[in-house]
Amino acid sequence: MDKTFRAIQVEEVAPGKYDQRVVRRRLEDLPDNPLLLAVSHSSLNYKDALSAFGNRAVTREYPHTPGIDAVGEVLEDKSGTFTPGEQLLVTGYDLGMNTPGGLAERIAIPPDWALPLPEGLTARESMILGTAGLTAALCVEKLLEAGARPADGEVLVTGATGGVGSIAVALLAKLGFRVAAVTGKLESSGFLTGLGAWKVLDRESLAPFASKAMAKPLWAWAVDTVGGETLFNVIKSLAYGGGVAACGMASGAQFQANVFPFILRGISLLGVDSVELPLEKKAATWEKLAGDWNIGEKLQSIAEDISLEQAPEFLARLHRGHGIGRYVVDLAL
Repeated sequence: MDKTFRAIQVEEVAPGKYDQRVVRRRLEDLPDNPLLLAVSHSSLNYKDALSAFGNRAVTREYPHTPGIDAVGEVLEDKSGTFTPGEQLLVTGYDLGMNTPGGLAERIAIPPDWALPLPEGLTARESMILGTAGLTAALCVEKLLEAGARPADGEVLVTGATGGVGSIAVALLAKLGFRVAAVTGKLESSGFLTGLGAWKVLDRESLAPFASKAMAKPLWAWAVDTVGGETLFNVIKSLAYGGGVAACGMASGAQFQANVFPFILRGISLLGVDSVELPLEKKAATWEKLAGDWNIGEKLQSIAEDISLEQAPEFLARLHRGHGIGRYVVDLAL
């Protein structure tokens, strides 16, 4: 077994200034966890970009290796849970936050963070989805549990060109919903209509709602990946009995609110978490993504493959809010 491996290392090189580069690390540098994986693919998420640029709410100590997603082969499992050679999928928990993450050729984790790779998905496809796809699916599940049906009317998706947003658009379209996709990148309208969006809206179209206690009811349901004032602008503009699945905070963690939409229209705010979700629930949702909710060729159109050496460039792109779709890190490149 190789004793060294390539990994992205983020280091604070000056107060508030962080450098991201590929280094060689030793197996003994990894945490003393039972399960050792040889990572074949990872992916880039907004949380990885936050970790890569020193957000201490995500990662407390540096140097650090980000990467909240990984798929790979079991090299060793001292717990006896898995067998060498099995293909496992890991998303969330502490991976890539304060535990060295998937932007590396090796990870060492507790076995209860990992799932067998679902049948129907290749390793690469599982990372096109990754945490973003899992989160999008959980948002759609929340809406369906709340009673959402295609006949209700349009479903709004904010941050639609991002990882979660783009997969949510494709999933909802597959299930027969008419999707109104909101983006600050109108030049990517063709990308969104190709995923099944019914219409594409400029995110500035929500801005006039900020000065109103309530807005005209425009959408039956919504998936919000942005947070901040955008989230409450969406809430104000939902039709009676509607709801929004909220999963992001790229635009901010706080917003000014009032009770009117909740008590006059019966609006529901549905929180979504994919990080600490029980493994059994993750497994059930992954089975959907590999089976009935598999978005097929649209999944391929969302993805761009990059090497580990390219990851710092693309992490910076995500950090600036310039990401489109999903970036899959192929450790063989």
